[in-house]
Amino acid sequence: MSVFQAIILGVLQGIAEFLPISSSGHLAVAQKLFGLSDVPLLFDVMLHLATLAAVILYFRKKIARLFVILFRWVMRKPAEQNAGDETDLLAGNDELGRKTILAVIFATVVTGAMGIVTSKMIPEMPIKVTCAGFLFTACLLIFSSLWAKKHDRPLEAKGISIRQSLFIGFMQGIGTLPGVSRSGSTIAGAQLAGVNRAAAGEFSFIVSIPAILGAFVLEAKDLGEVGSQIGVLPVLCGCLASFAWGYLSLSILMKLIRKGKLEWFACYLIPLGILGLIFF
Repeated sequence: MSVFQAIILGVLQGIAEFLPISSSGHLAVAQKLFGLSDVPLLFDVMLHLATLAAVILYFRKKIARLFVILFRWVMRKPAEQNAGDETDLLAGNDELGRKTILAVIFATVVTGAMGIVTSKMIPEMPIKVTCAGFLFTACLLIFSSLWAKKHDRPLEAKGISIRQSLFIGFMQGIGTLPGVSRSGSTIAGAQLAGVNRAAAGEFSFIVSIPAILGAFVLEAKDLGEVGSQIGVLPVLCGCLASFAWGYLSLSILMKLIRKGKLEWFACYLIPLGILGLIFF
């Protein structure tokens, strides 16, 4: 793999990881077009780690707040009911933060169980399955956006329940399939479960942190293989490109989520999926 190819893949990963258009699907299509048939799965995971760094940077204050709440909870200190920002549905006070922490744990368990199963299936799936995944994501975005506009909970709604977190984890698990957007399916799942639109977007990216770290741990055994097959410089350039474009894409997507414009991406995914089914 050349440095140029690695940068292109990194840019694709950075853009597609947060915009609901499936980063794994775009990487699979791009690698096929480049004729890269022997790219270790860990390379894709490392690009995901780079975008994970963008998530941590963007939500650094909220993540830090959740860690403070977790520490206070573990140390059995009294909850601060009125601390923080009242408009913050995930970490505005200790009660909300504790609900969010539990929701992340339950969602991650469900996603992890599904990911173990799908990880064994993905290498054997043809590229047409990825293209079909684009179409599925488009339909999911349209349906969930229409649902959210009709049933969106008010800003005063508090916390994510265990039932909601289990469903969100299931939808994030579906997002591990080729061509299905993780962010799109997770945000859609949160909205369908009744989570406020703004909170759904924020929770989608916070819950991605343990999911991406888990995928890296599963593939870390191939770390040496990545260096020998691809090279250190291409990996580094790809990760830097993924981080930079990921942060930009995340900033754009959060604005679109608050405005309820996720269905716009279906206009891109539908022709992409159809063309892929025709030409691949």
